[in-house]
Amino acid sequence: MPKLKTHRGAAKRFRTTASGKIKRGHSHARHILTKKTNKRKRYLDVDVMVSEGDQKRVERMLPYGRD
Repeated sequence: MPKLKTHRGAAKRFRTTASGKIKRGHSHARHILTKKTNKRKRYLDVDVMVSEGDQKRVERMLPYGRD
C-alpha cells in the first residue's frame, strides 16, 4: 500500500487527544477584537472537540494523527 498524504491545512488546525478525540480551536478570535466583549474573547480561546458529524472527515484528513 502507498503512504497516505496528510492534509496540511487540517494538520495545522486539529490535534488528537490521548483518547482519540479531535480538538479544534474557535474561529473569529484573531482580529477585529476591539468590538468583542472580554467574555466572548475568553470563550473563543478555549479549545473544543470536533462534532460527531465531522469527526470521521477529520480523521480521514489526518491518517497518522498529530501530536
